Amino acid sequence: MVQSEHRIPGRARLPTAQTLWARLKEHPLARVGPGLITGVADDDPSGIATYSQAGAQFGLGMLWTMPIAYPLMSAIQSVCARIGRVTGKGLAANIKESFPPGVLRAAVLLLLIANILNIAADVAAMGEVAELVTGVDRHLMTAFFVFLTLGLQVFVPYHRYVAYLKWLTLSLLAYAVVLFTVHVPWSRVVLQTLRPSFTPNAAAAAVVVGIFGTTISPYLFFWQASEEVENMHAGAAKPLLAVPAAARAELRRISWDTWSGMLYSNATAYFIILATAVTLHQAGVTDIQTAAQAANALRPLAGNFAFALFAVGILGVGMIGVPVLAASGAYALAEAMGWKWGLERKASDARGFYAVIAVSVLAGLLIQYSPISPMKALFWSAVINGVVAVPLMAVIIVLATKKSVMGKFTARKPIVVLAWLTTGLMGAASVRMFLPD
Repeated sequence: MVQSEHRIPGRARLPTAQTLWARLKEHPLARVGPGLITGVADDDPSGIATYSQAGAQFGLGMLWTMPIAYPLMSAIQSVCARIGRVTGKGLAANIKESFPPGVLRAAVLLLLIANILNIAADVAAMGEVAELVTGVDRHLMTAFFVFLTLGLQVFVPYHRYVAYLKWLTLSLLAYAVVLFTVHVPWSRVVLQTLRPSFTPNAAAAAVVVGIFGTTISPYLFFWQASEEVENMHAGAAKPLLAVPAAARAELRRISWDTWSGMLYSNATAYFIILATAVTLHQAGVTDIQTAAQAANALRPLAGNFAFALFAVGILGVGMIGVPVLAASGAYALAEAMGWKWGLERKASDARGFYAVIAVSVLAGLLIQYSPISPMKALFWSAVINGVVAVPLMAVIIVLATKKSVMGKFTARKPIVVLAWLTTGLMGAASVRMFLPD
């Protein structure tokens, strides 16, 4: 007879591992959709470095960027999710059917290059932070995280793997907790958020471009659309075009999931800017190049506890961000090439798909031993993302408003307006990125 609980005389029953796992699966967090993971993946170690630099360099003067970024990011991500759930296909497959081949080839190629460079920067940051925490050589720790994330993606079925990712999203709470370890002038924080005061010079413009560029990224577009398809298959459901009766509930879920996930993401970015503003900037530390440097700089200013929280957050979101970066490129290339794809499939059933994931992550590791520095990799990743994001968003909006693609489930006008506004602002930011100071 198999017992589900261990009985200890005089004490409450202790649940077994199976019982705990069953309870976790019933927890509300386990039922949250792709929006949460997409949002947290946006706050990857490279993003943390960008937000830390904003807070360190400009103090409270960059807090306003997050309330503005939130509706813009949410709009474009909800459109991507809608496309995936309505059509039952990812972005690449829809682009392939509706646009000339050159559009898809350019988007996928630039996406893969940018993702590999971003992975290189992220795993380098994870290795540096792990070295600070454990004392083990950063290159060994980097290799450990690379093979750990790769092994999880290849050998753990999607429905289990995604549950682990959802629980890792709790690591972002570390940045909110940091604020309880330091003094925060809340009245000034509110004032600077609503009425910022900073000099709009070239340096400020570059940081604003960096913030919006790291917040609204092409890899997130492909990931969220494909995750809706993954979830659909996992639940044995059909595209909404085939079962329109399910559309009302599903589209409501997508809206809630995406807007709440992006709120979590942008609130965390806000906390990172705020935490570094009231510690590093106030202490005169205004030049932060990596997330690990931001964590280490906090130690003498806010104490070991704040340092530990910041470091745990970097490692936690890195374990989410790296798989998302690798898989988003794999989704795009597999759909473009007509390969079988999906994290729910075994590696032997989707060799091309998993090969792209493996090559992307291992290439990111190899860059650590090349003349290319992780910070240079991050810079070029930002440049490529800036180049590809604007036309890609235009393509996404066209897809979402075409009845031949979406049937009667085309995107609503307010969301379309927000998405076009996002495209325009990102276009202006991209142009500014190439202008001289």
